[in-house]
Amino acid sequence: MDRKIRVGLVGCGRIAKNHFNAISQLSDDLELIAVCDNELSALKYSTSKYEVAGYKNISAMFENEKLDLVTLCSPSGLHATQAILAAKNGINVISEKPMAVKYQDGLDMVKACDDAKVRLFVVKQNRLNTTLQLLKRAVDEKRFGQIKMMHLNVFWTRPQNYYDQGSGWRGTWEFDGGAFMNQACHYVDLLEWLNGPVESIQAMMSTTRNIETEDTGVLNIKWRNGSLGSMAVTMLTYPKNLEGSVTILGERGTVRIGGMAVNRIEAWEFSDKKDYDKEIEVSNYETESVYGFGHLKYYDNVIGVFRGHAEPSSDGREDLKLLELLTACYRAAQDQTTISLPLNFR
Repeated sequence: MDRKIRVGLVGCGRIAKNHFNAISQLSDDLELIAVCDNELSALKYSTSKYEVAGYKNISAMFENEKLDLVTLCSPSGLHATQAILAAKNGINVISEKPMAVKYQDGLDMVKACDDAKVRLFVVKQNRLNTTLQLLKRAVDEKRFGQIKMMHLNVFWTRPQNYYDQGSGWRGTWEFDGGAFMNQACHYVDLLEWLNGPVESIQAMMSTTRNIETEDTGVLNIKWRNGSLGSMAVTMLTYPKNLEGSVTILGERGTVRIGGMAVNRIEAWEFSDKKDYDKEIEVSNYETESVYGFGHLKYYDNVIGVFRGHAEPSSDGREDLKLLELLTACYRAAQDQTTISLPLNFR
């Protein structure tokens, strides 16, 4: 494709501004054509600001606009229905995380896009952070030797008024999922992306806010490579977001990436030395947003796929691994037992 990629966006809420910003910065390749939202105030604001067509109904948008790509920033529980409809209309899909709240819905999305021969991209912008790119390189080069332990913290805050906004979908099992499924989703993704397949999980979760799902939880994790680890997540931190971090301890290396959203390398020690070790300081960045700045890089990858000179950095099949991990976490908490992976979904 040698013309601009025509984009529609569904869901003009909290995360949409990151997508709008990325699309506008990549205007040589991307053209925002239309937006869709069933909340009139959000729809009116976006259509006015970006000077595009607006729709309350996604089917109407697909019928009236010629789109190459649709971005789903809607509640996660709606992604499956919307992605399958897009596929039937021959439209490629970008889904925000997670691509679904149920594993079967994820499978249905992958199959629908396969059958229609369209792409299903799933946003994992944290993987593209400069800090995590350095860590991933060190892991892939086996600089840690055997990884002994891995620990993650997500200490953020989501007050009750956050869950009360909108149409009441936040904090529900049907449309949102809890702290692990929604807010800490990108950090659960790091468990396997950095350290390989998980062998088993134990979990405890609790709920303090007036919501259906958990707002706090802890995991114990064993990987197939023999390493052990843990993860602590809460949306109850006072008075504001405090930390999103990952620590890896290996026989020949120690790394901790902290800050509010894995934006600062706080420890980087290896028995060997590499040229890129000097990039540690320049890789650190300041952010007031837990989302980081990876959306721009993610869209750049999508453009590369459309132009035929890149493969997706993360797609539907990749996100099925995350959905399986999340399902295991919730089963472990619900049944108060150790859950082994892979899961048997039959």
